[in-house]
Amino acid sequence: MSAVVSGLDVHKEYTYATILGPDGEKLAQGRMPNEEVPTFLRPYGVERVAMEATTSIAPLYRKLVEQGYDVTVSHPKKTRYIAEARIKTDRVDSRALAELLRLNSLPESYMPPPNIAELREKVRRRAFLVRQGTKLKVKIRSVLVYEGVRPPKEYGLFTRKGAEWLRSLGLEPVDTYLRLMAPLKEEIRLLSLELRHIASGDEEIRLLTTIPGVGYYTAVLVKAEVGDIGRFRTGDQLCSYAGIVPSTYSSGGVTRHGHITREGSAWLRWAMVEAVQIHLRYDTPVTRAYHRIAERRGKGKAKVAAARMLLLVCRSVWRNRRPYYNPVHGQA
Repeated sequence: MSAVVSGLDVHKEYTYATILGPDGEKLAQGRMPNEEVPTFLRPYGVERVAMEATTSIAPLYRKLVEQGYDVTVSHPKKTRYIAEARIKTDRVDSRALAELLRLNSLPESYMPPPNIAELREKVRRRAFLVRQGTKLKVKIRSVLVYEGVRPPKEYGLFTRKGAEWLRSLGLEPVDTYLRLMAPLKEEIRLLSLELRHIASGDEEIRLLTTIPGVGYYTAVLVKAEVGDIGRFRTGDQLCSYAGIVPSTYSSGGVTRHGHITREGSAWLRWAMVEAVQIHLRYDTPVTRAYHRIAERRGKGKAKVAAARMLLLVCRSVWRNRRPYYNPVHGQA
């Protein structure tokens, strides 16, 4: 472990760096363009570096790792809890990061390896494109309502026949939205094929798809967001990472539980809530628990509870490397 550490407060175009010696003495401090950070660190023999997790750190993080630095990425919110300061500046932040790293007190944030980061980008890109397509469909329906046109009941509005019917209306806004939807559909199709190919060659993803309600895309998303299931020692840790655990308020010996925290991976939380709606069509322990909770506390809270239980099922299948087993019917 190096005796010389550095804290980097990274922004989009520049970084404020602080270098501390073995006893916490300041060896150097300054602001520089991001690409000059390795040159700044090298003369001091820095090996351990700390930075807060933001979108801006990705290029510098990769560059420092490639050059052999031991880079620790901290959780911004938890770091603020430890190093809260009345005066918050780039200089103060970089010094706090360096000091916490030197004391081994820095709350770490997960940085996925290159293969998981690439998979995560593909999954999120597909979700983004699907959402854009959904927005265009909403716009088309809004135009029809405004024009007082009722869609046909014999077939879906966005099937091949539905698209032909929409074009026959001669409505310029509708034609515009249909033209925009065409390339979106093609990009979604290509990405879907690529993700299916990835899923077919990954044992962990294939195991996840044995769970009712977890299709190939949800399984790929879970793999991309979690990365390494071994980093979660308990199911509660995984559920906390997905933000589907109740917030807790404890004071004076009284403990109260509130709404879910919604912290961590919003994508993983969304995937579980979507998947559980399909899962509830099957008779499983999760489904039975959902109905019990729904009777007492309502469908909304029951759905969130079921999503949390489904994520625990995913963890069990993944860690044990065995297909899903439904104890209700005694079948796999």
